[in-house]
Amino acid sequence: MFLDQLPALIGVVVGSAASYATQNLTERRRWKRQREERWDEKRFETYGRYANALKAQLRIAQRIGAARGFTDVADPVDPAEGLPLLADAESHRAQEWESVLLVGDAATIAAARRWHETIWTIELLVREGAAVDRDKWTRAHQLASAARDAFYVSSRRDLGIAGAPPPSGEWPRPWQVDLSE
Repeated sequence: MFLDQLPALIGVVVGSAASYATQNLTERRRWKRQREERWDEKRFETYGRYANALKAQLRIAQRIGAARGFTDVADPVDPAEGLPLLADAESHRAQEWESVLLVGDAATIAAARRWHETIWTIELLVREGAAVDRDKWTRAHQLASAARDAFYVSSRRDLGIAGAPPPSGEWPRPWQVDLSE
């Protein structure tokens, strides 16, 4: 009698094991997908905050540069007022940097580092004051634009966003070129 029921019992055990394995795999996949989505969202927010911090820092440096005679930037701010703002912006950038180090992949961290180093170059030019010539100013901005582009390419790749962002363009912008020549 037991032998007659053995195939049915084996079927129940195999079916239960298969059901358990399938449910377990499904739950693991769902958990992994949710975790990846959560980290993608964190990386997106982190990269965005970091980019905004760098842009704010650059904007302050450009405004100080405008006060120092670089006419390709509007809205000048006196260096005595702007330099403390620049220091605060650098502190904010440094705080955001720690988050990039936590969630970024190696390529994006390297691109972010390169971008903030180019912003530091612009800061140094602003701090030098009148000794800076237009060619150095323009070259520093070209390098910063290229570094920004590389950061966005890398961060978009890390986030799985298809396609490259549009390039930031040339510096100075064509409408900023002196047309009097």
